[in-house]
Amino acid sequence: MSSEIKAKSLEETPTWAVAVVCFVLLAISIVIEQLIHVVEKWLKKKQKPALVEALEKVKAELMLLGFISLLLTILQGTIADMCIPKSIAATWHPCSKKQEEAKAKKSKDDDECMKKGKVALVSSYGIHQLHIFIFVLAVVHVLYCITTYFLGRTKMRIWKTWEEETKTLEYQYHNDPERFRFARETSFGRRHLHLWSRSPVFLWIVCFFRQFLGSVTKIDYMTLRHGFITAHLAPGSETRFDFQKYISRSLDDDFKVVVGISPVIWFIAVLLLLTDTHGKNNILALVPR
Repeated sequence: MSSEIKAKSLEETPTWAVAVVCFVLLAISIVIEQLIHVVEKWLKKKQKPALVEALEKVKAELMLLGFISLLLTILQGTIADMCIPKSIAATWHPCSKKQEEAKAKKSKDDDECMKKGKVALVSSYGIHQLHIFIFVLAVVHVLYCITTYFLGRTKMRIWKTWEEETKTLEYQYHNDPERFRFARETSFGRRHLHLWSRSPVFLWIVCFFRQFLGSVTKIDYMTLRHGFITAHLAPGSETRFDFQKYISRSLDDDFKVVVGISPVIWFIAVLLLLTDTHGKNNILALVPR
């Protein structure tokens, strides 16, 4: 066992200190659990099953990250006692060689592996930093989900104004179906039918940057609304159907897919950590020292 693990044990620690730490951690966990329960109850009251399912996915991802952290805690001593040759340990470091040399001068490792002329597979301090990284990953995942949903909702607010416009007599008078189709589709075509629209690669790039500027204009909304009603609803439904509410429900269905982290994404994340070498990305450099 390393010298860090052989530090002061619980038997040498005041019971009040252990009780205080356990109480604080337990209180924080209960508060978070109750908040999630309140949000879930509110979503069920508002009859939003898609968002309830999305919340369940977020809870499952947080539980997975918590289980990973628990395994690291249990296996910390075993991992820290695994020794590998220095020649192997000197490869694929996140920092550049200059940064590595500077840190090597400051570090004072004194463990069982060093006595054997080897290096620990992952030191106890490295595992501690990995715990912090997992915590940051969980917080960022939750914030990403919340931000994604509310940005979508915020962007759709202006669509409600456009939808209300279709209910006015002035709109119905100036936009009969035939003239609407000719005028709107022509304007829609001038906006979207360009040379780059024929290539899936260029189309993806343009759409990616458009989402930050003006992905959906009024002419886009009106054209999509008219096309959807023509394709899926009976004639005469132009003024009765609320396309904005339909899109809002679709956002909830899409959101529950977005928040999920598939095994492929986890595999890509591991590969990203693997290729973070010699100061190229420095992802792990964001972990507090």
